[in-house]
Amino acid sequence: MTSGTPAARVLLFDVFGTVVDWRSSIAREVAAVAKSRGVQIDAEAFADRWRAGYRPAMDRVRKGVLPWTNIDSLHRMVLDEMLPEFGLDGLSEAQRQHFNRAWHRLDPWPDSVAGLTRLKSKFVIATLSNGNVALLTNMAKFARLPWDCVLSAELFHHYKPDRESYLGAAAMLDVPPAQTMLVAAHEDDLLAARAAGLLTAFVRRPLEQGPRPDYNLPRERSFEYVADDFEDLARQLGV
Repeated sequence: MTSGTPAARVLLFDVFGTVVDWRSSIAREVAAVAKSRGVQIDAEAFADRWRAGYRPAMDRVRKGVLPWTNIDSLHRMVLDEMLPEFGLDGLSEAQRQHFNRAWHRLDPWPDSVAGLTRLKSKFVIATLSNGNVALLTNMAKFARLPWDCVLSAELFHHYKPDRESYLGAAAMLDVPPAQTMLVAAHEDDLLAARAAGLLTAFVRRPLEQGPRPDYNLPRERSFEYVADDFEDLARQLGV
């Protein structure tokens, strides 16, 4: 970071994959549901497929094909399409609702709670996720994530990477974009934040997509910070 770059006052965090391990958490829930139904399935493949359906569904909202629809509802749309293929179409409505809320029960990465707590001692820390407010709030309770504030694309009716989500979060916290930093494990998210005038910190999460050692290596070299985890980021930020 150059000496002329304004210091961050607020850290905004992408959540899925950056703060929480969605893949292992969802696979665990899938395995439990399959076992209860006596069905043999590849739980990790199910988790990957469910997650893969999220972006196309979200893009239908961003392009106006669908009216504003929150992530819980988009996850449910994808889930209902998948269940027959995996032999789980016999789930009741109550069971489907509980299954869909698996996204509210995601485990944090091992460094997340301690790292966030450390960063919170110096900065305002908040989510900036495409997950809806209820989902993020329940997840924070479940995973004991110490947010100062829960912000969601839902508040702005613009999913990331729309610039309105980044600028809306900065405005809601009354901080200039140039003093707001997005922390994420995804380059596309960070590039969009940077285009909106935010500072950026890339945090590597090599296990987000499972055991792929070549995954999540930053190609972009102009982010203000690149860190191995939240503890490393805190050290770099002088906390």
